[in-house]
Amino acid sequence: MVFLRRLLLILSCWAVVVPVAASAQQNPVPVTVVTVEPQDITLTSLLPGRVAASAEAEVRPQVNGIITERLFEEGADVSEGDPLYRIDSATYEATVRQARASVAQAEAQLRAAEREARRLVELRSRNVASEQALDEAVSARDSAEAAVELARARLNSAEIELSRTTIRARLSGRIGLSQTSQGVLVTASQAQPLAVIRKINPVYVDVTQSAADLLRWRRGETEEALRGADATVRLILADGSDYSETGHLKAAEPNVDPQTGVVTLRMQFDNPDLLLLPGMYVQVDMPVEVAESVYLVPQEGVVRDRRGRPNVWVVTAENVIEERAINILQDLGNQWVVSEGLNPGDRIVVSGFQKTAPGATVTPEPRKE
Repeated sequence: MVFLRRLLLILSCWAVVVPVAASAQQNPVPVTVVTVEPQDITLTSLLPGRVAASAEAEVRPQVNGIITERLFEEGADVSEGDPLYRIDSATYEATVRQARASVAQAEAQLRAAEREARRLVELRSRNVASEQALDEAVSARDSAEAAVELARARLNSAEIELSRTTIRARLSGRIGLSQTSQGVLVTASQAQPLAVIRKINPVYVDVTQSAADLLRWRRGETEEALRGADATVRLILADGSDYSETGHLKAAEPNVDPQTGVVTLRMQFDNPDLLLLPGMYVQVDMPVEVAESVYLVPQEGVVRDRRGRPNVWVVTAENVIEERAINILQDLGNQWVVSEGLNPGDRIVVSGFQKTAPGATVTPEPRKE
């Protein structure tokens, strides 16, 4: 009797639990969905690059001598023509004075030769002097004129050498650290520069791209595809942040590296805050083409099968989950650019995968932005 009573009690409990479980399984599970529509998207390529100064000048001496003074502050901005160093000029000043004296001497000899030539011309007109004497006087005058020109040229050369004892900036930009100091002997042919001036606003960013992609630029396919689209070049810094200024493609190296098959491209970026420095590693987000009628799908809405192929769960008009294979072109931020597998207005499941499966009926809820 006790056994029969326990059996009846268990059966009565199952009679209550089974309908409750069955009714729970029949209730649609809520899932979060995102509705997608086709649109035209500019596809980009992320390329590594290095920042380079838009202009660079090495400060070198053009005359020999001892550095007597440094006239700039290291790391400061300098303008073209600003004095940077001074070299001991005593020897060059003496050379200039000597050259001026030579000019004065040559001019005095010229005046004497001109007077002699005029005198002989007058005497020759009266048949007092011979033709040979006149020719010799004219030749001496011409030689004196040439001697004056030579002396003036030497004076000009000496003045140029003297002016070069003050080393000036040949470029406006930011000057680096000084590689020499007061009292050092420098020479006009030395290999080491005294300092380097770099123009870093704007700056160049040199990146490498495959020769096949460059052919598309050369043939105009990319330019035609990007017409009317966003063709600006964006920069990603080493810490992963986006650079505030956009740039543009300036030039391409007319040479393909035979070992890697890549070409160097040069981008130009404004650098008003001088945040970019030469040698800095960056990444360039460069547009390559415009994909028409593609879909932007949140990355959390894409699942992979055992072979790694991408799929999405689409909620049909009957609120039933349908699994579809898709084709991904590339990523765009936190979304995938999908070219195949979707239709306008499809509702993609982005949350609630653990509670349901393909073929199940669900309650779709739009994701809140």
